[in-house]
Amino acid sequence: MSWRIRVVHTTGYVYDAPVTRSFNEARLTPRADSRQNVILNRVETVPSTRSYRYTDYWGTAVTAFDLHAPHTELEVTGASVVETEPFAGPADELAWEQLYNEQLADRFDEMLSPTPYVPRDRKLAGVAKQLAKGVPPAKAVVRAAEWVHQEMDYIAGTTSVHTSAVQAFAERKGVCQDYAHLTLVLLRSMGIPSRYVSGYLHPHPSAKIGETVAGQSHAWVEAWTGAWWGYDPTNNIAINEQHVSVGVGRDYADVPPLKGIFSGGGSTDLEVVVEITRLA
Repeated sequence: MSWRIRVVHTTGYVYDAPVTRSFNEARLTPRADSRQNVILNRVETVPSTRSYRYTDYWGTAVTAFDLHAPHTELEVTGASVVETEPFAGPADELAWEQLYNEQLADRFDEMLSPTPYVPRDRKLAGVAKQLAKGVPPAKAVVRAAEWVHQEMDYIAGTTSVHTSAVQAFAERKGVCQDYAHLTLVLLRSMGIPSRYVSGYLHPHPSAKIGETVAGQSHAWVEAWTGAWWGYDPTNNIAINEQHVSVGVGRDYADVPPLKGIFSGGGSTDLEVVVEITRLA
């Protein structure tokens, strides 16, 4: 069953002194792929700026903009209307012996290698080996996500955007970013190419049409077992029409919604509001 969803993501910054210049990148444009059709998207700023768009190395749409007039506040809003469908499930499933070859290892090297957020860990590699035993790669992906869902407690505020998967696992607490990173540690330890996905999640499976609710920025994983497909370890569910994907990469560092640099000013206050509406 397909949905039509409107997402409005607003981020506001307040500086304690005028910022004279700032250079920014926004990753707020949903992906257009076999599961999603982007009907409308715009990224606007207050103060207004000139912007340009490009697609980054990982295939994520980026809106770049800069400000060269003094300002003490900056508001960035991404508004989108997207038609979504659930993933049909793993396609073109490979066996382990097909997955383990030099050509694929070279092709997906970046999605198999450790990163600061998704480091190698001997204990977790041992867990991954046990989860993969006796099942094909696609089933091992689901087992890894299920294991993370069972082992972790979702508690906001216990980690930050700088927390690695191993640090979050040591506390057995975290948020969707940590669940995704931890699942990636397991999958890459198995030799399964896997990537981090950022986006949004409508919180209600039976959402009323036309009702606007507080949405959530969300993260999950995609694995390659013959084709890319997604799974949500935070909720232990397959990706469905409630999920709106925006960016993909090796980990969170490749897909932050906003990043930039500025000169002048000082410490900032940050407010993020996500509103999501099922339209059809």
